[in-house]
Amino acid sequence: MTVRLYALEGCPYCETVSDALDDAGVAYETEWVDGVHSSRDEVKRVSGQRAVPVLVDEARGVTMAESANIVEYVERSLA
Repeated sequence: MTVRLYALEGCPYCETVSDALDDAGVAYETEWVDGVHSSRDEVKRVSGQRAVPVLVDEARGVTMAESANIVEYVERSLA
């Protein structure tokens, strides 16, 4: 899997990104993160911060945060 989405259950921003990926027909894997912000070490390791959503597109070497930016990227680059 080359596209991975780090997300938190019930996060509306994460759901927006997930919907954009689904609408674009992108195959991706969701990495569900801990609700405790300080416990999101994996997200920090890959993105430098602990907030979600974070999208990692390994094939293109892209790691990004912020749902609006991710949705724009999906629409422009992955759709």
